[in-house]
Amino acid sequence: MLSTKTRAVTLSAAFASTLALAACGASNEGGTTDSSGADSSQEQLSGTLVGAGASSQQAAMQGWTAGYSSIQPDVTVNYDPVGSGGGREQFIAGGTDFAGSDAALKDDELTEAEARCGDGGVFELPNYISAIAVVYNLPGVDELNLSPEVLAGIFTGAITTWNDPAIAADNEGVQLPSTTITPVHRADDSGTTTNFTQYLNAAAPDVWTSEPDGEWPLSGGEAANQTSGMISAVSAGEGAIGYADESQAGDLGVANIGVGEDFVAPSPEAAAAVVEGSELQSGRSEYDFAYDINRTTTSADEYPIVLVSYHIGCVSYDDAETADLVKSFLGYVISEDGQQAAADAAGSAPISDGLREQAQTAVDAITSGS
Repeated sequence: MLSTKTRAVTLSAAFASTLALAACGASNEGGTTDSSGADSSQEQLSGTLVGAGASSQQAAMQGWTAGYSSIQPDVTVNYDPVGSGGGREQFIAGGTDFAGSDAALKDDELTEAEARCGDGGVFELPNYISAIAVVYNLPGVDELNLSPEVLAGIFTGAITTWNDPAIAADNEGVQLPSTTITPVHRADDSGTTTNFTQYLNAAAPDVWTSEPDGEWPLSGGEAANQTSGMISAVSAGEGAIGYADESQAGDLGVANIGVGEDFVAPSPEAAAAVVEGSELQSGRSEYDFAYDINRTTTSADEYPIVLVSYHIGCVSYDDAETADLVKSFLGYVISEDGQQAAADAAGSAPISDGLREQAQTAVDAITSGS
């Protein structure tokens, strides 16, 4: 097992993008935790917690660390939004205490993570739920409907202009320009891409024949790094279309997606609803709560292009300080106050009471092997 005490921190560019925010929390040991994540019977903690991963969590992480610092200001949480793939890689290598990821660990990554964590095993907690918005830059078109097959056709390159008859069929009465479509995809290994391609593969399998993947599987189009790069690329090009966390859409157009007989806009409520109707992945360990999202729902109350972003860590750490910090911080993250802080900062959907109770079992189990 790699020691978290002596880990070699390999995070990018000296945390150039890192959120280095003072944060704190109370250990769950020796007391009871209320819905705010605070526990008056717990001692004050100090130290530094190191995480890296999903850029989609960046705004939520700002909310979490700000709220966490109001409890106990002697803990610093460093989070580098390098992307989900980079976060998982750094965690597996022992360079961070936890990872943020918009996709659960793949089978080979799970094996490597279990080797890093030892007999205690790995936890994956779905602590951030958000709709993935299909964002577009098309002046004069304020409302846009896209069925799954049309959306897949756009991103495979089969549909190349905005006034294509297939798009027009989804948008009766809308004046669509002949502007060339520029599909933008993520250049980095991205959990957002994993979730987006999972949706396309499930909802339009006859059009999108590539397997879901965090790395974009097709040639062509424009590539952009991380969520911020995606938004910048779509904003800069008239006719561009991409996909990003709904909270980051800004002034871009956001498409309604075909669900059953309706077209559904992304929202926190619709994102939370589809997760509630989904199942846990089979064959995972006791505290590994990875979900198979129902991408083919026909309910107009559910939005199927959703990312469930996980916090990934070890159930047992090499030293007590790291265990206490991870336990404390994640205890706040899953609390009602923590989830509201993320919702306020990022527009995410607070996890349900059922998901909170599930996650709490993992948080309670976090310990040290020393």
